[in-house]
Parts: sequence; C-alpha cells; structure tokens
Amino acid sequence: MPKILVVDDEETMVRSLATLLGAEGHEVVTAADGPSGLEAARTHQPDIVVLDVMLPGLDGVEVCRQIRTWSTVPVIMLTAKTAEVDKVVGLEVGADDYVTKPFGPRELVARVKAQLRRAQMQQAQAEADRLEAGGVVMDVGRRAVTAGGREVSLSPKEFDLLKTLLSHPGRVLGRDFLLNHVWGQDFFGDTRTLDVHIRWLREKIEDDPSHPVRILTVHGVGYRFVA
Repeated sequence: MPKILVVDDEETMVRSLATLLGAEGHEVVTAADGPSGLEAARTHQPDIVVLDVMLPGLDGVEVCRQIRTWSTVPVIMLTAKTAEVDKVVGLEVGADDYVTKPFGPRELVARVKAQLRRAQMQQAQAEADRLEAGGVVMDVGRRAVTAGGREVSLSPKEFDLLKTLLSHPGRVLGRDFLLNHVWGQDFFGDTRTLDVHIRWLREKIEDDPSHPVRILTVHGVGYRFVA
C-alpha cells in the first residue's frame, strides 16, 4: 500500500485529502507545519509527499530542499500563489509537480497516481541492464558507456555515480543521497569528493564541461541529470 505524506496547515483540506486518498487505497500520514512535516518524511519514509508552500515554522520550499538532500521521494507542491516565479522556485529545489489552489481533489489524486507510476518506472529502469538519458547510454552488465555515440572510459566510482544519476533522470539528487549510494553510509571523507567526481564526469560526457547540459548543479541541494 503506497504511503502518502500530506503536509498542510489547512485542517479541513487535509481531512478531505486524507479521506479521498484513503479511499483510493493509500495510507495517509499528515503534518500541519514545516518542522513536523520534515520529521514525518524522515520517520515514515513515504512513497510521495504532498507539500503546501505556505507552512508555519518552515516553508514548503525549504522543506522540499531539505528532503532532497537525502531522498528522491516524489514531491507535489501546493500553493495559493499564482506567480510563475513561485512555481519555478519550487521546481528548482526538486519538486516534481506543482498544483495551484483551489484545485479539484480528483485532479490531485490523478497527479499522485502519475508520480507514483513515474517512480515505479524509474525503479524498474534502475534495475535494468541498460540505462539511457540525455544521449548517454549505459550497458550496466558490460560496464560500458557511450555519450553522443562515442565510447567513454570511466573509473569504478565515476561509473557508479553516473549509474545513480541515470537511474533518476530529471530528478534532483541531494549530496548526502549521492554520497550514501556511491561511497556508502560509512564514508567519512571530504564531501568535496563528490564535486570532484562530478567534474571528472562532466569532462568525459559533456561537449563543453564548463557549460554542462547533462549534469546540472542545483545550488544548495545537489545535482540533476537532464532527461
């Protein structure tokens, strides 16, 4: 049963969403402010987060930014604002979708289902023998990589880092997440190790490493591989 975390301080709407999502067979966890929402995300490890932008204690953008440093869970942001800049900020910190209030409950349920399907597809791709995104093709079994049709030679750590990025195309991956997946949770070295390996990867798969178009930096969060 998929677990959904709803973080919003509007009690009536939260109850409505919990009822509707529960009727669809989802387990629903709720939180009414930013700090408790962040704690719930760590504690419950939900399959998707529905997150309001305007929250007491810690706003939704910062909650999303912090979640992205250690998790790739899909995040749908809710807001009463209509300015395009708000949507851009939300997406830049790693939100996967953006819904403006007021919205129809059925619309939100459809968005939740779409994000769950996307996450399942990415998980299946991560387990496949072949990964492909942005003109980069990886044969996992042969540990072979091509970028724009040319063969690329990678060190073991470069290969593992690229595999992690390719397994989540378009998704913001936090620094802690990448370090844990590539170097292991017991890694206590300099975190600049990740930045160095990203630079080496860019030198090998980007046409212009100083102006990358495949591996993008998300400031204050981590990196994103362009799908």
